[in-house]
Amino acid sequence: MSESRSPVFDNSFARLSGPFYSEQAPSSVPNPGLIRINTALAEQLNINSDWLASAEGIASMAGNHVPAGAQSLAAVYAGHQFGGWNPQLGDGRAVLLGELIGKDGIRYDWQLKGSGRTPYSRGGDGKSPLGPVIREYILCEAMAALGVPTTRALGAVTTGEMVFREQGLPGAVFSRVAQSHIRVGTMQFFAARRDNEALQTLSDYLIKRHFPEAADADNPILAMFKEILSRQASLIAQWQSIGFIHGVMNTDNMLLCGETIDYGPCAFMETYDPSTVFSSIDHQGRYAYGNQPSIAHWNLMQLAQALLPILDNSPTATEDSAVAIAQEAINSFPERYLNAYQNIIKDKLGLSQFKEADDALFQALLSNMEAQKADFTLCFRRLAELANESACINTSIRELFDFNEAFTPWLQQWRQRLIEDQQSPAHRQAQMFKANPVFIPRNHLVQEAISAAQSEGNFSYFNQLVDILAEPSQFDPSKLRYAMPAKPEQRVTQTFCGT
Repeated sequence: MSESRSPVFDNSFARLSGPFYSEQAPSSVPNPGLIRINTALAEQLNINSDWLASAEGIASMAGNHVPAGAQSLAAVYAGHQFGGWNPQLGDGRAVLLGELIGKDGIRYDWQLKGSGRTPYSRGGDGKSPLGPVIREYILCEAMAALGVPTTRALGAVTTGEMVFREQGLPGAVFSRVAQSHIRVGTMQFFAARRDNEALQTLSDYLIKRHFPEAADADNPILAMFKEILSRQASLIAQWQSIGFIHGVMNTDNMLLCGETIDYGPCAFMETYDPSTVFSSIDHQGRYAYGNQPSIAHWNLMQLAQALLPILDNSPTATEDSAVAIAQEAINSFPERYLNAYQNIIKDKLGLSQFKEADDALFQALLSNMEAQKADFTLCFRRLAELANESACINTSIRELFDFNEAFTPWLQQWRQRLIEDQQSPAHRQAQMFKANPVFIPRNHLVQEAISAAQSEGNFSYFNQLVDILAEPSQFDPSKLRYAMPAKPEQRVTQTFCGT
């Protein structure tokens, strides 16, 4: 395989002068084996997909080969974990190989997750069992197909070795792609050490990489912070609109570029209940579905606190003036979130615009769903079918879900609202189908794929699920089982971090 076919790296983060990372080579593994590569993403990143599937590409994904031009490193950060402060975390089982410029002109990180010990491993082995790799691949690619900003799966490989947790499990390495891996916790790490020079360097870097329009503002740091607020408001609104529960919304798991990261104890809600929690370690329900907007707000307050030393760039700057600037900005988050959420809800309800009275209509639907223990995804999908029912004769999910009599008064109100909202039924339904998927990565299906891979080395369930979730709105009755909620004996009530 010629060297010219290897990826072309341009490693801007590695060029930063400062204590932002430790140089760290990935650990080698005894017998890497290909699970799957994301051909479309590889090509988008200007990686030759044939190279990625070759022995050299597989060795690169496993950590056995560092491609030419890569500068592997582990980044340092801190964070609030379940509200408790941890002054030093960092990439404890991940190594950033380097950065690639995509066909879209955007810079992306290629990171190996599960690639061995780093200076931040805190006693861990830095390895990953196969299960968490399968889960993250499925979930992040499903989120991408749903249009949610997210880290992506470039590929996954087995390692040919066992990883020991409560028991021995087959090991794997996940190739994760992100617009960057800089987190709220990254800024917190340097703020806690009163390293204002590092804070300024990182902020300048973020502005150049993610928020170039902020560079021309009177106060670039404030402009950057406001854009971060908007991106997070939009992201959490999208989570809420599809019933996604992150499960571990620590400040070290909030990327400043606005992408979803860390698919450990996450899950998609089936029966609608705002108090739903899946994470096995979230004993108090801090990160329940209904709490996610307020937790995002709290995390962003911690970011504002970290930015205080550099937030006021005026000649008369004081700590009090910086606090006032931060407070005014952070107070805008609830409205930013509400606007983003209502913009999605209008699409879910089939409306061309969201009016003030529509909030009561939507809340009444949620109340009915909770009382009737309705499946969140199928309820909205069936609503989309009712917007133009004659077009769904052969592709309806009616046998999976239909509205019972308790919903009749609400459906009458909704239909009356549609009469007032002048759109063609076909246009409205297309809008609703896009906002109301039929296929989500249901917990029991994800677990089925994990179990088959772990116990039998059978990746067919995994591959089928990834392929179906790539088209979440295109219902085919032959794929009915992938749309069905879990039967009682199939229910997965807890998810795990996988560390």
